Amino acid sequence: MGFGSYDESEQKDQDVDADDSEGVAVHENDHDGDVSFETEASTSDLVDKLGEMKDEDD
Repeated sequence: MGFGSYDESEQKDQDVDADDSEGVAVHENDHDGDVSFETEASTSDLVDKLGEMKDEDD
């Protein structure tokens, strides 16, 4: 058997006994709303800061 190959007959009709009681509730902490903040920085200051951050990633 080569890498990545398998016998399809072994993969067919597998029964899995899964206990869903300990599963993760993905919508348990969903929130709807708005986020706002106030800053004394001007738009140009924020754009300059963004440019600096992008330059740091290079």
